[in-house]
Amino acid sequence: MGRLLRTATRRVVPAHLRFVRPVSPGAAAGPVARVYRQVEADFGMLAPPLALHAAAPDVLAACWSILRETLLVPGLAGRADKEAVAAAVSLANRCPYCVDVHGAALTGLLAGPDAARIAAGGTDEVSDPRLRALVRWARAGRGPEPFPARQRPELAGVALTFHYINRMVNVFLRDSPLPSVPRPAERVLRRTAASVMGRLGRVQVAPGASLGLLPPAAPPADTGWAAPVPHIAKAVHRGAAAIAAAGERSVPAGVRALVEARLDDPDSGTPPVDFPGWLEGAVEPLSAQDRPAARLALTTAVASYRVTPGLVAECRADDAQLIELTSWAAFSAARRAVGRLVPQEGTRKDVGPSA
Repeated sequence: MGRLLRTATRRVVPAHLRFVRPVSPGAAAGPVARVYRQVEADFGMLAPPLALHAAAPDVLAACWSILRETLLVPGLAGRADKEAVAAAVSLANRCPYCVDVHGAALTGLLAGPDAARIAAGGTDEVSDPRLRALVRWARAGRGPEPFPARQRPELAGVALTFHYINRMVNVFLRDSPLPSVPRPAERVLRRTAASVMGRLGRVQVAPGASLGLLPPAAPPADTGWAAPVPHIAKAVHRGAAAIAAAGERSVPAGVRALVEARLDDPDSGTPPVDFPGWLEGAVEPLSAQDRPAARLALTTAVASYRVTPGLVAECRADDAQLIELTSWAAFSAARRAVGRLVPQEGTRKDVGPSA
């Protein structure tokens, strides 16, 4: 089953991807090949949301490491709760691809109708009070944490992961991982997907195996929530440093300053009603040369489901620059989103390099 799944998913990556060229496992070398091997060994398949990053190897490693250490490694929060958070965040970000994937995983892990309700967007209809509070928290993006503080590194970490991945998936992948089939066949297909994803969700992986993909890095001031769980903290610190370096390479300084200022607005989590007008007003102070990158970066950060082929084409970036620009914008937005989810005392000052 494992080999068949790996073979099948390798074949679908090119069909799911847009704007960048896929890198197949056979063509992958160096750091990309190393990440691909870990992904297939631990996740069971080469998931397109990871493979889309292959043009930027450090960003690929960052995405995989944070995903692995927060979602896949077992801890104090159950895998079903983590999948519920992933699905709820994906609903909030209007990412149907990730809703399908993590709704299927939740359905495969959780008995009863609540998984289907979450996957269908009915977070308020969940019958289990504890689970309902959890998905409401994740989807609303603020409010008191409905779980013990000791679970914060895992559940806030999953939220960070999917606030990032949702944005990248909305830009680079099609709307659903499932093929278009007649409705009766779709029900069978979804049951099969739930069975497969549920089985993969029960696989146990050891903490920290992804950390060697990136060098140690100092903890950013806004990631103190991760500190109690070292393998999560190190993955977040190293991933944040890799993506920050990608931004310095591929995002003009003026664009970075503009995006960060907009994201620091308390209302940045809600896209404006007149988004096109807001976007043009936001980029107007920049030079004509920088405006295309700013439009794409801001749209990725604030309303990734609005990214169009025209916005991407205007940037005239190569694959690596395109992934680095959008990943920097997506991760910047994800960090702010988690900052609204966790209590203020969950952050701390920079304390120097982490191991």
